Amino acid sequence: MFCLHINLYYWFRRFWLSLFILKRIILFRTIHKVNILYLLNQFSYIFFDSLSVVILTACFISMVFTFQVGKELVSLNTTHMLGAILTTTFIRELCPVLTAVIVTAKVGSAFTAEIASMQVTEQINILLILKIDPIYYLVIPRLYVCVLLLPLFNIFSIITSICISIFLSSVLYKLAPSLFIYSLNGTTLSINLIYSLIKTLIFGFVIALISCSWGLSTKGGARNVGLSTTSSVVTILLFIFSLDCFLSYIMFYHSESIFSIM
Repeated sequence: MFCLHINLYYWFRRFWLSLFILKRIILFRTIHKVNILYLLNQFSYIFFDSLSVVILTACFISMVFTFQVGKELVSLNTTHMLGAILTTTFIRELCPVLTAVIVTAKVGSAFTAEIASMQVTEQINILLILKIDPIYYLVIPRLYVCVLLLPLFNIFSIITSICISIFLSSVLYKLAPSLFIYSLNGTTLSINLIYSLIKTLIFGFVIALISCSWGLSTKGGARNVGLSTTSSVVTILLFIFSLDCFLSYIMFYHSESIFSIM
């Protein structure tokens, strides 16, 4: 029970720090103080280090869903709906959520571990002595990069998923690629894509904000660095899934059904 109270105390302290950082961002006090060179360095590091993992994940997930959904539609003699169902699923839910999960595991954990290591080795104090605000120097570039890269990764994931599904549908279920594409509705596809990108913008913001806040609030030694990293990943995933539920209800509950346009 005592350990539970300690963990809750640290969690709320870290959450309070994330709200403090959010307040400074909302007040627009960060734009003119961003280190452009550091921003580009983070952008290139995250993009080239994570893109291959995002694409591979999209490949395997699209394979699984094409197998499962295609098999059921074949048994119902409704294979012509395969393209619309799979594409809508990829764009609305699978690609944005899975991309956010991959980036959380790979990038968010790295952010927390890196900043937490700087905190416990007192490198943050050196920045303060040099009159460099650690939030402007460490947090804001990472936040901007995550917000910019999550939608980009999402687009790569969607394209990969659709291409793999088209290929497997033609090989396994003899569904012509032209019929797969014909089943898509341009207007619905565009709206879903916009909503999907909005989701990833929010997810990217949450990933950077929580991971950096948890890193800055780390105290103690190397063991606490690992605990902070684990806690940040779990917290980010919980926020992503809860936000996805909330955003999906707002965006898609009153949207047009894909079956009404076929």
